[in-house]
Amino acid sequence: MFMYFLCPPGVDDFGDYDPNLLSDPQWPCGKHKRVLIFASYMTTVIEYVKPSDLKKDMNETFKEKFPQVKLTLSKIRSLKREIRTVGDDCGLQPVTVAMAFVYFEKLVLQGRLNKRNRKLVSAACVLLAAKISSDLKKQDVTQLIDKLEERFRISRRELIPFEFTILVALEMALYLPESTIMPHYRRLVQQN
Repeated sequence: MFMYFLCPPGVDDFGDYDPNLLSDPQWPCGKHKRVLIFASYMTTVIEYVKPSDLKKDMNETFKEKFPQVKLTLSKIRSLKREIRTVGDDCGLQPVTVAMAFVYFEKLVLQGRLNKRNRKLVSAACVLLAAKISSDLKKQDVTQLIDKLEERFRISRRELIPFEFTILVALEMALYLPESTIMPHYRRLVQQN
């Protein structure tokens, strides 16, 4: 399907990266849930909690588990929604958006994102994923950069050189193992 830009089997430069970690459905529930186990099935009951309290608890739990990450989980998820929106607006394939998610999450977990650079990092991840996974023509790249400028409110003068910074931070590992892309890809396709 999209094997032409994946790593060869057995090559995994992303080590301990878990594509389900930041998309774990347990995060939004936090301590406000009860798991009931019966003989033939298991169910979860989530107590009603004000959305603001739930968000606060989720972000606190996330911060405790990942002290190196300088952004809240809700901000990370918001940036991922922006990445997806840009992908949809520019007609990028779900696999390309999934690759951008992998790059983005890898940088998040390394603690490389902060409040100042978060939009620039997000945009650079989309641009790199689009370049590595697509046969983009010059006008397609220009259109994508225009959309990234508009959506993330950044300038192309910052974005173009920052692309190399992201490339170095990812240790030039842009070709991804299928196991890191497929969970994101499945979620993207199911949400359509």
